[in-house]
Amino acid sequence: MPTLISDKFAAWERECDERFNTLKANEEELNRIFIDIYGLQDELTPEVEDKDVTVRRADLGREIRSLISYAVGCMFGRYTIYEDGLYFAGATWEYDEKVSLLSDYAKKKGYDVSDASDLFLPVRDRILPICDDEYFEDDIVRLLVDFVRKVYGAETLEENLKYIADALGGKGTPREVIRNYFLGDFYKDHCKIYQKRPIYWLFDSGKKNGLKALIYLHRYSRDLLAKLRTDYVHEQQERYRNQLAHISESLSAATGANHVRLTKQHSKLTDQLQEISVFEEKIRHLADSRIELDLDDGVKVNYEKLQKDVEGVKYEVLAKI
Repeated sequence: MPTLISDKFAAWERECDERFNTLKANEEELNRIFIDIYGLQDELTPEVEDKDVTVRRADLGREIRSLISYAVGCMFGRYTIYEDGLYFAGATWEYDEKVSLLSDYAKKKGYDVSDASDLFLPVRDRILPICDDEYFEDDIVRLLVDFVRKVYGAETLEENLKYIADALGGKGTPREVIRNYFLGDFYKDHCKIYQKRPIYWLFDSGKKNGLKALIYLHRYSRDLLAKLRTDYVHEQQERYRNQLAHISESLSAATGANHVRLTKQHSKLTDQLQEISVFEEKIRHLADSRIELDLDDGVKVNYEKLQKDVEGVKYEVLAKI
C-alpha cells in the first residue's frame, strides 16, 4: 500500500510530543510534591523547562538522516526491512542462504514476493560506490531510491524523494540533493553517531570525487580490497578514459557555449582520472597485502591496519574519522 514518509513523520511527531508532554507533566508533579513536603514554595517553582526534559522531540532533519542510515544498513545486510533489530553483525555470511531467509521473512510479514527481484536485498559485493553520477548498478543513490520504492510504494516514490531532499536541504533535483548528501555529509553524520568508531568505512580517492566507496566492517574479508580495485576502481578509470576520448572528439567541432561546457567537463574528468589513478596505486599495495582484521582489536586499530601494506607503509585511502 503506498505510503507517504510525511505521514509517517507526522505520526511519529505526535507520538514524541505526547511522550514529551507526559514526562514533563510527571516531572512537574513530582516537583510540586517535594516542594510541598519540604515547604519550599517561596524558593522553588515546579515548572520544568523544555530543554531539561529527558526525552527528545521529533526533528525532521535528524529523522530523515536516521532513515537514510537505516537504508544503508539494509543495503549492507546489517538490517532488513523484513525483520526487526539487527540482521547481521558478524558471523558466517552465505549470500544465497541470506536471500532465501529474507524471502521467508518477507512472506511472513505479508509482502508480495514472487521472486528475489521483489525483495530489497543487501549488496552481494559488499561495496557501495558513491560517485557524482550513476555509474554503477549498485550506486548508493540508485539503491536508496529502490529502498524508498519497495518500503513506501512506487506510486509515492517521487513525492517521498522530494520530502527526503527537502529535509536534507540543498539545490537541484531530489536525486541530486541526495547524491550530494552522500558525497559530502553522510559519512560525517555516521562518524558522529558512532562517536568516531564507524561500522561503515569510506574509501575516498579525494576532493575531486573520482570514486568513493563504503564497506561494512562486519562483512570485510581479505579479498575485499582486490574486488574494490578490479570491479570498481579499474572500471571507473576506464569509464573516465572513454568519456575523455569522446569529449576530445566533440571539442574539435564545438563552438560557443557548447565548447565552454565541454572544456569544463574535460577538465573535471581529467582531474578525476588523475585522482583515481593515484588512488588505484594505493589500493593495489593494500590489496596485495591481503590485510586481516580482528574485530576484537576495535575500530580504531583496524582502521589504521587497513591502510598499511606488508612493509608497514601507510596509504591514506580511508576518510578521516
